[in-house]
Amino acid sequence: MPMLRLAFHTPLKPLDHPTPSGDRAMARALVALLERLGHAVQAVDAYDASAPRPPMAAASLPALQAAAQRRAETLIDQWARLAPGDPRRPTGWFTYHIWYKRPDWLGPAVAAALGIPYVIAEASYAPKRAGGPWDLGHRATAAAVRAADLILTLNPDDAACLAPLLESPQVMTAVPPFLDATPWRAAAADRAAHRAALRQRFGWPADIPVLLAVAMMRPPDKVASYRVLASAAAMLQDRDWRLLVVGDGEALAEVKGLFAPLATRIAFAGPLGADVLPALYAGADLYVWPAINEAYGISLLEAQAAGLPVVAGRTRGVPAVIADGETGILEPLGDAAAFADGVRRLLDDRHQRATMGAAAMARVARDHDLAAAARIIGGALDAMQARRAVVSINT
Repeated sequence: MPMLRLAFHTPLKPLDHPTPSGDRAMARALVALLERLGHAVQAVDAYDASAPRPPMAAASLPALQAAAQRRAETLIDQWARLAPGDPRRPTGWFTYHIWYKRPDWLGPAVAAALGIPYVIAEASYAPKRAGGPWDLGHRATAAAVRAADLILTLNPDDAACLAPLLESPQVMTAVPPFLDATPWRAAAADRAAHRAALRQRFGWPADIPVLLAVAMMRPPDKVASYRVLASAAAMLQDRDWRLLVVGDGEALAEVKGLFAPLATRIAFAGPLGADVLPALYAGADLYVWPAINEAYGISLLEAQAAGLPVVAGRTRGVPAVIADGETGILEPLGDAAAFADGVRRLLDDRHQRATMGAAAMARVARDHDLAAAARIIGGALDAMQARRAVVSINT
């Protein structure tokens, strides 16, 4: 199938947004994958880069819709003037991550006007939002899903609600969440050096087990996860360990307050870039994250890619990235005592940690690396183009 020139749109935040997040990491991984497949990608934002981005509030949705409609008109006028073969004119539209708080008003309009395929990766649709304060975004999300030629579901929890909106099940393809595991594998290969450097950096004993959590600090769900983690840590004071927390955000003071009673065991590293994170993962012994309302958790994949076993909460798409009992332990969501028990089991069993860590790294390489995702997404894009070609011939 011909390679596509894709307009790539991220309704939540621009692709180059400086704040670290799993959402940005997955968006960039998708761009890398599409380029690996030979497609050209150009980022498209719906908003004026010089203006403040509207807050995440239901009252902001009309302004978002109006801005996107104006932007769509501009893009349609700009691109429609170009010859079909002009490299500046897209031959496909790709939107990453839509849901009722950040629907896609831009892509469906432009794709329809230019007669190009419309692709969505990670769409979430919640029927319970109908008629509520977010109804405008809810209806826009449904309209975008119905307009899509292809939907790539990275969170298996989304599929059941999306399916009734689709004309055919062929439109939807399941893609296991993925990342480029190369830097994580490289860090794992030098684990002994990273372990020594991490403990030296924070003045911890050389043989102390280190727990790691990497997450932004914002309400409500991230703070809720930190609250469970702090409660669980308090139940583990009969064991020797240290916890390294990587992240930042508006709730930093609140999160630090949760761990204040354990201050001698905790270190806060602040926000860190992707260039230094692999070494921290490789230097730790166990990744711990309660995962309250987590879609699937890119950090859970990062940890496993570096050979760390994981203790997490069982929720939404998390079981799709952690094999319970094989690459980590999944505990009931929000249950601090059960979470502490899971951590205790792995703190007490160095051999099981090593076995699970090796299995985690192998599973990521097999099912969640760029190569695995490229096979699935490449095939789905080819099948989409073939379907559109058949429709074009028949009409």
